[in-house]
Amino acid sequence: MFNELLEEIARALDESAIPYMVIGGQAVLVYGEPRLTKDIDVTLGADLERLQDVLAAARRVGLSPLVDPEEFTRQTMVLPCSHHATEIRVDLIFSYSPFERQAIARANRVKIGVTEVCFASADDLIIHKIIAGRPRDLEDVRCILLKNPAVDRKYVRRWLEEFSSALGEPFTAVFDQIAGEMQ
Repeated sequence: MFNELLEEIARALDESAIPYMVIGGQAVLVYGEPRLTKDIDVTLGADLERLQDVLAAARRVGLSPLVDPEEFTRQTMVLPCSHHATEIRVDLIFSYSPFERQAIARANRVKIGVTEVCFASADDLIIHKIIAGRPRDLEDVRCILLKNPAVDRKYVRRWLEEFSSALGEPFTAVFDQIAGEMQ
């Protein structure tokens, strides 16, 4: 059910020339341990000027916004949707920051069914998870590090240092602690 929907989303975004990467629990399934996840999170390499294009792509897949798309998305940069047939929640996240642009460019194309779907790299997924910072996210980071020893820790630290400085949060220290536990 999730795989078919991921394929449909990937095709619709590709047809609309909207760069993207799957993040969150679905991406953890690619790099970490299998776990229950109830939604799909997709970061779009698009700003709000492409909202109508994103809505059109979403409709082709059978996604309906759960909110007023204009108002809510402009306030939060997230378009929460529900898939008609499965009721799976899909969050489409608008972003065009330097980090997101680079992460989307580094995304790995993973074949699901007959479609290649763009997933955040393990490195970029770790950065997302550290910034989210919930206990589940930090556990995901541990699993990703265990399963992917070739993670580019310098790359991860560089971005976390930037986010730590910009947001005044100890992201780098959190990563260092988790990475230290893995040694």
